[in-house]
Amino acid sequence: MSTNITDKNYKKLILQVTLNGFSFCISDTLNNKIVALNEINFVDFPATSKVEDLYWKAFIDYPELKEKYDEVIVLHDSNLDTFVPTALFDEEFLGSYLQYNTKVFETDFFAFDALQNYEMNHVYIPFVNINNFLLDQFSTFNYKHVNTILVSKLLEISKNIDEKQVFVNFSKNKFEIVIVNNQKLLLFNSFDFVTKEDFIYYLLFTVEQLNLNPEHFKLQLLGIINEDSDLFQIAFKYIRNVSLLDISNFKNNNDLSITDNLKHFILLQS
Repeated sequence: MSTNITDKNYKKLILQVTLNGFSFCISDTLNNKIVALNEINFVDFPATSKVEDLYWKAFIDYPELKEKYDEVIVLHDSNLDTFVPTALFDEEFLGSYLQYNTKVFETDFFAFDALQNYEMNHVYIPFVNINNFLLDQFSTFNYKHVNTILVSKLLEISKNIDEKQVFVNFSKNKFEIVIVNNQKLLLFNSFDFVTKEDFIYYLLFTVEQLNLNPEHFKLQLLGIINEDSDLFQIAFKYIRNVSLLDISNFKNNNDLSITDNLKHFILLQS
C-alpha cells in the first residue's frame, strides 16, 4: 500500500463481499469520481467450490483488482450483526450481543465498528476466510460491515428532520429496515425473504411496534428496487407515502444511473 506521497496513485478500491460473490468500485480520489464498477456472482459454480477459489478466479478475470491502490476498503455483507449503544458496550463480550439473533460458536471471530458520532458500536462476524484471501492480495486493508455504512449515511441525512423516517434496503434475498429520527437510530433489523408478501408482512409488523401509521409515515426504498418492481407496488398498496431514496445529493461522484446508485448505494458511498 502506498504511503509515500511520491508513490500515491490517487486510487481507492472498495469491495463489498459475500459468500455468493462480490462487487467492487474504483475511486479516483484526486477528482472524487467513481471510475469503475463491477459485480461478480458465483451462481454458475458448483456448490462444493471453496469461496477462496472463486475469489481467486475473479481476481484473474479482473486484473484491475491486482493493481496498486492507496487504500483498500472491504465491506462485509451479511446479517450476522447488531448495533449496541456505547453505554452498554464491552469489547470483551462481543459474542454475547449476537447470541440473541444468531447462532454463535466459541470459534467465531467477532469484530465491531465504532459509530462515535452516534454513540454506538456495530458488532458482527466478518468472513474470516475472505479476509485471509485478501490479505494475500493486499499488504493491508481496512474492513467494515455494510450496515455500518448504511446506517451512518441514513442517520446523516436525517439531520434536523424531526419526524420518524423509515428506510428499507433490498438485497437479493434479504432486506434491512432502518428507522431514524433526527440522527437517532430507533430501530434496525434484517430479514430474509422470498416473496413480496414476506416483505410487506415483516415491514407492517415492524412499524406497528413503533406505533407508526401507514397513512402517515414516509417509506423510502433503496438497494435492488425500482418503481416497477413487485416490492414497490405492494408497499404502495399498503403505505400511503412510498418513494425511492432521493440520491441526487449522492450522485455527484459518478455518472451511473439512478438504478445503479440505488443498488450499489453502500458501495458507492464508502
